[in-house]
Amino acid sequence: MTVKRPRIFLAAGMMFLCLCSLAQSRKDKNPVTYEELYDEPYQINKLFVQFQPMYGELYVSNVNAGFGLEATYFWKDKMTFRAHGRLTYFKRFDFTRDLAEKNSNVQNVPNVFNYYEAGATYHIKDFEESSSTKMFLYKKSYRGARWASRVPLTAEIPCKVRKIYGTRLGGIIFDTSVDINRSLEAQDKTSDVLVDTDGNSIPAVFTDGNGEEQELDIYSGQNVAGIYVGGSISWIKNVAVDFDSKYTEGVDDLIFTAFLDIIVAPSVGVDDIRYNGVVYSSDALDTSIIGFRAGIDGKFNRTWSWGYGGEVGIRPGLKGRGFYALVKISFPVFSTNLDYSVEAFGK
Repeated sequence: MTVKRPRIFLAAGMMFLCLCSLAQSRKDKNPVTYEELYDEPYQINKLFVQFQPMYGELYVSNVNAGFGLEATYFWKDKMTFRAHGRLTYFKRFDFTRDLAEKNSNVQNVPNVFNYYEAGATYHIKDFEESSSTKMFLYKKSYRGARWASRVPLTAEIPCKVRKIYGTRLGGIIFDTSVDINRSLEAQDKTSDVLVDTDGNSIPAVFTDGNGEEQELDIYSGQNVAGIYVGGSISWIKNVAVDFDSKYTEGVDDLIFTAFLDIIVAPSVGVDDIRYNGVVYSSDALDTSIIGFRAGIDGKFNRTWSWGYGGEVGIRPGLKGRGFYALVKISFPVFSTNLDYSVEAFGK
């Protein structure tokens, strides 16, 4: 083994040198000239409306997928407002609800997953500084397989970047179906803690049609309402250049935001369990009113475009069942400056 290692490192080094020499010997690697068309990170559209045809969420309490709608409004250089809502496509993409309707032995009606939030970001510091961006050099002749099979050249262009340090505040409301058996297991408890008004525990098993004992599958609903408070950093570039006649125009108009929030939910409710006409209290289940999340959001300053986003964190709700990871894609994203006035001159 010790004899082979030097040979491996030697082969890797030779391969690296070969790649470097190939990159340096490209015939199209020549200097380019360009003319700046605009470089105005403060001149972005005010309103962005994003249809999200696809999102996916790995939520410990309820894996789900669906569609959503999001709107963002930039008010001068003072504040940014945002509202968002999403729903699952249908039952099969609302995993715990689907299981509840198939397997539940209690009379609780499963909750449909719904999620809504709205809030604002106050711009603590909104400023501009010098930066640079890398733009791909693209020709119309590169279309199709030729573009897919080549390593594109890039040019570094000096530009301005707008940075926003913000503080965030908003509200969150969501409801979902939950698996009580798994929640009890995560909290090292048994169904004995679910009692009626007389202190009797819900049965742990039931007898099926074949006379065999089966574990009681218990599903319920969870409703959460709370606020989030946190901070964010945004980077905004809005630059375009015209390269020489060989290449098409280059544009970098990305609006990118990273954020970190603490979530506090004074209202966390778990529906009581209804079984054979008796109501068993869910109060013994441990809940948490504190959560957090970190995420990113990206979109482009164009009339019609696309966007993306992602989050990871722990939601308030049943203890041990709050972790989630979310990915969402926005297409199309419509944006406008909301300026429809024109100049008028008297004859």
